[in-house]
Amino acid sequence: MDEDEMLARAIAASLESPGAASRREEAVGRAGPSGHAAPPAPAPSAAAPAGASGAGRSVTNAPAGGPAPLSMPVPGGEGTCVVRRVIDSDNSCLFNAVGYVMERSRLRAPELRKVVARTVESDPLTFNDGFLGKDVAEYCRWIQDKSKWGGAIELFILAQHYGTEIAAFDIQTKRCDIYGQDKGYPDRCLLLYDGLHYDAMAVAAFEGAPEELDVTRFERGAPGAGAIMQAAEKLVEATHAARQFTDTANFTLRCAVCQIGLKGEKEAVEHAKATGHSNFAEY
Repeated sequence: MDEDEMLARAIAASLESPGAASRREEAVGRAGPSGHAAPPAPAPSAAAPAGASGAGRSVTNAPAGGPAPLSMPVPGGEGTCVVRRVIDSDNSCLFNAVGYVMERSRLRAPELRKVVARTVESDPLTFNDGFLGKDVAEYCRWIQDKSKWGGAIELFILAQHYGTEIAAFDIQTKRCDIYGQDKGYPDRCLLLYDGLHYDAMAVAAFEGAPEELDVTRFERGAPGAGAIMQAAEKLVEATHAARQFTDTANFTLRCAVCQIGLKGEKEAVEHAKATGHSNFAEY
């Protein structure tokens, strides 16, 4: 763990409040080329406006506009709905969310990290140092560390691995980025990103239906595919309206040691490096 990561983890720990999910620590534990707060757009969706677990809900960094639903009816879907399936906040949420939608398992992170590393090693022309932001061997070690986060690079690789489009919705921006969109893959799956954390989305047989009945992949060209995407977009909009996202670039912090005001994780890390202070609170 490098110095910036250690400082960021300390900052995150100081921001924790009773009952809050541990996603701030997960977020700032992220380092390296995949450490984007939100995945860059490989191919924005034309339909998008622009984007058994007991895990906690998404962290909010502003007063909520109301409770966010966990499901949204599919138009013309005869009772089916798009539902949010919560994934544990354990630094592997992206991998386990992908594992759920692809294989119906929340325990696939170790193997999927290996898949990513093997893919990078097998194609050094595509996944070169410039693409990865670091040496290939270093990246392969890094991504197999269970404390490291995945991001756009890993979603790109996993879409290729499964031969399935991955539509990742960003709650803050309401944007949808579709990984593998230009590859002709027949199926699509859905993820939900709150600025720090990935959850899975699925099509439930009815509201409150057990996970065993979930449909986690659907044929993107099927007649009902557009309605599924509409329901997902409405769920994202409702979650955005409830402010169930974290804007790590712009949240306001105060150093509990010297009382200076700071904006975003970047300023907090810089302040911690300059002063040694690592106790912060939002205000």
